[in-house]
Parts: sequence; structure tokens; C-alpha cells
Amino acid sequence: MEVMNTLFVICAGLLCVSILASSISSRLGIPLLLIFLIVGMLAGEEGPGGIAFDNIDTVYVIGSLALAIILLDGGMRTRAENFKVALWPSLSLASFGVLISALITGLATAWLLELHWLQGLLLGSIVGSTDAAAVFSLLQGKGLNLKRRVGATLEIESASNDPMAIFLTITLVEMLVNGQTSFSWSFLLMLLQQFGIGAICGLAGGFFLTWLVNRVSLDTGLYPLLITSGAILVFAVTNILDGSGFLAIFITGLVLGNSRLRSLQNILHMQDGMAWLSQIGLFLMLGLLVTPSEMLTIALPALAIALFIILVARPIAVLICLAPFVFSWRERLFISWVGLRGAVPVMLAIFPLVAGLEQAQLLFNMAFVVVLVSLLLQGASLPIAARLCRVEIPPTPEPLHRTSLDVVVESDYELMVYQLSNANWCVGVHLRDLKMPKDTRIAALFRGRKLLHPSGSTRLELNDVLCVIGHARDLPALSKLFSTTSAPSRLDSRRFFGDFILEGSALLGDVGKFYGFEVSPETAQMTLAAFFVKQFGNYPVVGDKTEWQGLTLMVAAIEDDLIQKVGLKLNDGKKDPTAPPAP
Repeated sequence: MEVMNTLFVICAGLLCVSILASSISSRLGIPLLLIFLIVGMLAGEEGPGGIAFDNIDTVYVIGSLALAIILLDGGMRTRAENFKVALWPSLSLASFGVLISALITGLATAWLLELHWLQGLLLGSIVGSTDAAAVFSLLQGKGLNLKRRVGATLEIESASNDPMAIFLTITLVEMLVNGQTSFSWSFLLMLLQQFGIGAICGLAGGFFLTWLVNRVSLDTGLYPLLITSGAILVFAVTNILDGSGFLAIFITGLVLGNSRLRSLQNILHMQDGMAWLSQIGLFLMLGLLVTPSEMLTIALPALAIALFIILVARPIAVLICLAPFVFSWRERLFISWVGLRGAVPVMLAIFPLVAGLEQAQLLFNMAFVVVLVSLLLQGASLPIAARLCRVEIPPTPEPLHRTSLDVVVESDYELMVYQLSNANWCVGVHLRDLKMPKDTRIAALFRGRKLLHPSGSTRLELNDVLCVIGHARDLPALSKLFSTTSAPSRLDSRRFFGDFILEGSALLGDVGKFYGFEVSPETAQMTLAAFFVKQFGNYPVVGDKTEWQGLTLMVAAIEDDLIQKVGLKLNDGKKDPTAPPAP
């Protein structure tokens, strides 16, 4: 009993300390995941905590479970529409990008540490993938609102490249154990098997869980548990079938998050907490596992490898993999910089330890230092990098709170809460004069501590709190009415999108006449929307811009994949260096 209570005290204490320590993360500019790692290291055998922990099998089991839950949450928060603009670029990075990065890093490692080329390639494979937990948490935690093409590429890549890194690591470990020195065709067949079985099981599991959640009637708190347990079941069964369980559980989450699901918003709130618990537990455990004194002996070569990955291997892989796609050089540079390494490389570095390979401890220590450098250098500099690369766009207004209303599954109604400020033009307006979307209602209005019964003659006042019932599809329109955003001056919509806002349906010929430019007959009847589609493909995104006749044109609003608004900036004859030339 005493041992059990001591264990509870240690686990709960570490968890509390980690959560409280996270409050200083934003103040110091330190990535939150690095805080958890540091707390774990301080609690370890060489820190003030003095906890001796070296159970590799426990780390492997608990770490795999934590990664599965993190990927499930990431899949549920990835919008399916993002695949239209980022599927092929992200898949290119998730497959060929990992291979290229692993090969370049492996050769550099073998040369620097005087290892066998297979051992160097093993380290390259271990640290070759970006980490979904690190990318999701840092992009959300830093409050970055990236261009859709950039953000979606990073999220989908980080969530889908683990199978390739895991596959390469396992294959190379087996080759080193068996004394092999060359690859065979079975390598390619095994790769197709991992991805194929993972994708099929993920889709099947996602659709089945969607059907099941919408069919059974349970207490609200049980739905997240049903989804989590079902998704973990998909993860385990896929692994048993020799598929990629990590890919399967991400696809399961993707299907669930993009389906009409009972109590979806409540499920997402619960999943968010479970994902945070998994991240904290995973990084604490990895921090406990490491021995800091062993890191000192390999600090310099490990730092060299880390910088080589960040400054050479990752950029080369990004340049090659994104060459066929529409990305500006600034977008490519930012994607290169956000090659964040996290828990996955440290987890993969456990495989050689379990297999008892020669130099396994060296590979583990090297991977750990690479992760530390990546989180500290790349993670802490994300806001600066996003600003320098100009990949941020003005934030989208959001309600203070939203929750599902499970009247019936098919209704898709939600309750959204807003508070009015000076930035809302509707302050002082009668409710009857508001142009709200169809089938939306203001259910309640709070003024101070009083609950008012809203009617058409009610005049809105500053700081009023509105409870609005509507569909999820009406969220953008409602947020434009009632929400406000807090953004730096450089992201103020009026400054960001240009001097004037034009309709996407405006003709180039008419724009040319108004500003005194000659427009060729073949382009005069082309709309601004078609003009952008011609340059950026079928899926331009908000923030895409181009030069035309001394003007800078930028996509300002998109609805249903159609450009609705285009910003126009007068350059006074000076070309915007960030805008590609018009075709």
C-alpha cells in the first residue's frame, strides 16, 4: 500500500509541476514540450528528484499508447477540405522527404562519428520525421494563423510521416541484427503493406465508429471514451495485421472529425485534455529515462548533426519534394524551418536498445540531443520565422465558446457564445436589423448579471453576451457579426489585404480601365478569381498574392473554394518582392 501511494504521489506531483511550469512557457518563449522534458530530467536520477527509471519496455508501451492518442486528436482536428490544397505536397514530404532527409543525415552521421553506413542511416531514419505532437501543440500554442496551404501541409505531413520513419527504423534494425549489408525488393513490398493496411483499417475504423456513436444512446461523458477505446482498438488490430497503426489511428480520427457526429464539440474538448495528458506523460517519461551526464560526452557531434538536419538535410528534402507544387520561396523556407523533432525520434531510438544493437546507447543519446535542439531552436523561433517568411494571415473570428446541441444527430445545431466589444459594428443596432444566417436564433442575452429576453426591438450594447443557436456551417457569418480578434497591427485586415477590396467577380478589363492600364483583349474578360486560379491552380488560398500592372493583388476571402474578395495595393511603381509575377 505504501509503495502504491508513493507512486501516486510521484506521478501526480510530476504532473502538477509540469502543468504549473507550463505557465512560464509563453513568458520565456520556451516551447511547452521542452518544459515537460526538463521537468522529467530534473526529476530523474541525476536531478534533484533522484528517481531512477530505466524500464525501456514500459517506455515503449506507454509511449506508443500516448502517440496513438495524440495522433487521434490531431486527425480529428484536421479538416478534410485542407486535403484539397495540401494532400500531394504533404504526402511527398511524408514519404520521399523522410527518405531524402534520412539518407543525407545518415551519410553525414557515418562520416562524422566514423560509424558503419547502415548505423548512420539508422540514426537518419530515427530523426528523419517531423513530430505530430510537437507541430500540433506548437502551432496552436503559439497562436499562429498560417496560410491554409502552409499550415495544412505541415499538419498533414507531421501526422502521416511517422509510418515511413518507423518502417525505415525497424527495417534497418532487423538488417543490423541479421548482419545484412544491402536492401532487397522486400523493402518496397513491406512499405506498401504498411501504408496500404494502415489506410484501409483507418478508413474502416473511422466509418464504423461514426456509425456506432450515432446509433447508441449514452451519457455525454461516455462518447469520448468510446471513440478513444475504439480508435486504440483500430491501432492495435492494424499493428497485428502488420500495417501502420499510427497511420490507421490518424485516418480514424480524420474520418470522425469530419463526419456529422453526435456531441462532436464535447468530444473534441475531452480529446484535447486526453491529448495534453498524453503529451505531458510521454515527455516526462522520456525526460526521466535520459541520463544528462551521458549527453555531455557527445554534445558537440550531436549539436553538429542537429544543425546539419535543420540547415541542410531538411531544406534539401523540402526543395526537392515541393518543386512540382505552387509554393513561394518564403513558404518553402518556413516549411523547411518547421521540421520539428519531438517524441517520435526518441521513441524510435528505443528500438536499437531493445534489439541490443552495438552503439544503441550512442544513437539514443544523439536522438535525444537532436530533439532538444529542435524544440529549443526551431520551436522557440516559430513566431519570428512566421513573421519573417510572411506566412501569417489575419486571424479568423471565433466565438468565446461553442458546444453541440444533440437534439437529433442530423440537426447539426450548436450553441455559440459571443461578447460584444467596440470593434463590433452591431453595437447599438436593433436585433431586427441584423442580417443573420437562416435558421439561426439569439437564444439568450446577458447584460451584466441580468438575463434579458431578446426581441426584435432589443438594442445591443457594449459587453453584451449573446448565446446564439445555429449550424456549424454558419460559424463564419456569425463570427463576422459578433466576434472580435486580437492581432498585431501588421495583421490588421485593412492593412494586410491592401488599400481596396474588390469583388472576385470583377473583370480585369474593368479594373484596368478604372486605374488607367491597358489590358490585352484575351485577358480583359477574365475575372480576378479566374486570374488567381490560372496562377495558383484550382485551390488558391487566402493570402496568395501576385503582381499585375504595378499593383499587388491578394486573395482576401474564399467561400466554397471560390474567391469572393481580392485585396488591391497600390505600389507606386515599386514591386512587392514577396509577390510572384503575373502569368
